[in-house]
Amino acid sequence: MAGPLDGVRVIDFSRVFAGPAATQILGDLGAEIVKIEEPSAGDEARFLGLRDGNMPERGVSACFLALNRNKQSLTLDLKTEAGIAVARRLAAGADVLVHNFRPGAMTRFGLSYEALRAANPGLVYCEFTAYGADGPMAHIGANDLALQAHSGLMSMTGEPGRPPVRVGTAAIDLHGALAMVAGILGALYHRERTGEGQFVESSLLLSSAHLMSYFYTEYWLDGVERRAMGTANHLSVPNQVFPTKDGGVVIIAPSDVMWRRCAEALDPERLAKPEYRTTTDRQRLKDEVIGAITDVTLSMTSDEIIERLGAVRVNVAKVNSVGEAASSEQLRAAGGVVEFDYGGEHVQAVSAPFRMHGTPATVRRAPPGLGADTVEVLKTFSFGDDEIAVATRGGAFGPPRD
Repeated sequence: MAGPLDGVRVIDFSRVFAGPAATQILGDLGAEIVKIEEPSAGDEARFLGLRDGNMPERGVSACFLALNRNKQSLTLDLKTEAGIAVARRLAAGADVLVHNFRPGAMTRFGLSYEALRAANPGLVYCEFTAYGADGPMAHIGANDLALQAHSGLMSMTGEPGRPPVRVGTAAIDLHGALAMVAGILGALYHRERTGEGQFVESSLLLSSAHLMSYFYTEYWLDGVERRAMGTANHLSVPNQVFPTKDGGVVIIAPSDVMWRRCAEALDPERLAKPEYRTTTDRQRLKDEVIGAITDVTLSMTSDEIIERLGAVRVNVAKVNSVGEAASSEQLRAAGGVVEFDYGGEHVQAVSAPFRMHGTPATVRRAPPGLGADTVEVLKTFSFGDDEIAVATRGGAFGPPRD
């Protein structure tokens, strides 16, 4: 079955996390993704996170395999005139172009939106930067960790009274990927109606601000700056991790109705007290309520608590390890796992974060080897053998071989 983006051609100059995560989603939806990589080493993600710097037999890192399925790889040296000429021709035949170079880099290559739209007015050109293209910090490079710090997210993460810590995953990168996908799909819908492409801009800054949205508005309205609260949340009580006999569970009961069900299921004698009845009461007596719940949960196993609270529709979750979460039967049942083979090894990866039942996302290609599809891609874009030979001699795909 064809995907909803079947026939859409995407030229992807991005690397590492945010851009590749975005284009992988487009690829899962059926788009043809041409991944442009630097000839000598390719996308840095090919080697990220390798233990002790040792390359596994498969030749690439798990990070790369997680974010680069449904793509073809073409190596291109943008420091050569031949490489730039190939890039311009690819862009002229594409529907979407994505990059996450620093501001001004694509302009220096002669590949800015303004330079490309004359030959392809329907091009959707998506630029993802650190701090945006304008403003006093636009020239500064940054990554997910830097924006966790800049955005204030890091100041809220960790235990009260202790130094800030990072969120364990690249949350801003991956949130930024979804922002790019939303912008690109919106621009493609606009083009479907008008025939006009457009420039789509996003950044780690905008992604981090969106994650922090209600905290910023709370500050702008009331001058409140939230600080680290451990696993707790200021919005309701209970809303945090509680220790158990064998680990920990999250219990969240934000409404009075859910709290009554929670109290009755766990220990009505200790928890179903009149003084804990309302949301306001529980906020006012927060320490006392948390202490009472903790006394109860410490006498039970995590599975016992989940069984009791799940049965009465109270929000609850076990604090899993990465391995426990990845092995969860529920993740697979929800369609969260895809599988493919790479270099003779069977690989499991996380699916696109949604399911379309009419035109489902699919895995059509394993992540590509560096430059493995260069000739195939060029022929798809109507390059003849002579043209490929000329570009090769010009160093377009890396140093020419004798």
